[in-house]
Amino acid sequence: MHDTDRDLLPEGLGDRSPVQAAAASRVRRGALDVFASHGYVRVETPTIEFEKSMASRMAGIEPRRMFRFVDPVSLRTLALRSDITVQLGRIAATSLASRPRPLRLCYSGQVLTIKGDGLDPARERLQLGAELIGSDSVSAAAEVVAIAIEALEQAGATGISVDLTLPDLVDTLAAEALPLAPTQIEAVRRELDAKDAGGLVDAGGAGYLPLLYAVGPFEQAIARLAAFDAGGALASRIAGLRDIAARIGGRARVTLDPSERHGFEYQSWFGFMIYATGVQGALGRGGTYRILGETAEGEVATGFSLYPDRLIDLLAETTSEPAALFLPLGHDPQIAARQRAVGWRTVAALSGEDDPVALGCSHRLEGGEAVPL
Repeated sequence: MHDTDRDLLPEGLGDRSPVQAAAASRVRRGALDVFASHGYVRVETPTIEFEKSMASRMAGIEPRRMFRFVDPVSLRTLALRSDITVQLGRIAATSLASRPRPLRLCYSGQVLTIKGDGLDPARERLQLGAELIGSDSVSAAAEVVAIAIEALEQAGATGISVDLTLPDLVDTLAAEALPLAPTQIEAVRRELDAKDAGGLVDAGGAGYLPLLYAVGPFEQAIARLAAFDAGGALASRIAGLRDIAARIGGRARVTLDPSERHGFEYQSWFGFMIYATGVQGALGRGGTYRILGETAEGEVATGFSLYPDRLIDLLAETTSEPAALFLPLGHDPQIAARQRAVGWRTVAALSGEDDPVALGCSHRLEGGEAVPL
């Protein structure tokens, strides 16, 4: 009996076809070129690290989502990376600690989790991103949002929209303007995330009800948020959001959901999610955060991560493998090299029986020229 189990892949993992792999390369190259053009230098990090290092570098990281195992050399627990951002935090706090700030870094790589998110079963994803370390100002936030938009545009995304949020909104209001007991804060956050008015009242957050309606197209939503903030506790944040929206408004549709917190576990005052037409779910998220270090204060930073796998699938559906030039037996290698130099992808015959059409070629080299088949 034929053993088919040997060809199965674990749930949430998959191969990419040649067309999908080519689309992934274009997306990755396009995004990295945009990052580099804005002064972000690329670093590369290991796939595996000590669990303690990754779990303790930023608040909100969940070790239980990581694949973990014991290192036979050190006998310490290792983990497969589930987020490259935390690794950049380690680099910034150690080997690049003496570099001038703000420090601009970017990265690209695969990340893995024990299980997928929500309705997305994928457990391995491509993560691309850029981090501006040493600043969490409005200018820093506006820069990273604009670069995220440009990177997706370069990758081939269209109809981009950006949803802005204030991850520390409840904490800021609960401190003074709308006091909450420590035991109520998490419940109020949860009901705001769920957009459940009844649950919000039951959790003791009746005063937070207007936040459920400060949602939607940016100008209308920010006006409702400003009207709600009669005491001025959110004045600086509202001004910052308006500044960021003004800088990116001409390039993307901007919306606001000030109480959204899901996926922003380690962001501080500002966060955003980014979407594109035809792609289900968010393509990425980012915002301001703090890298935990030797001191209690740590170091502020602003950045974003893109997860473009669904965009890659969409692009692969609308493209085909590039044309190829068939090189018959005995062809002149110098002529073939010149054809490659002007952009041709060449496929050389290995025997007289090779069929150029079956090999995916659209042209054949004859007399030093590319002749259509």
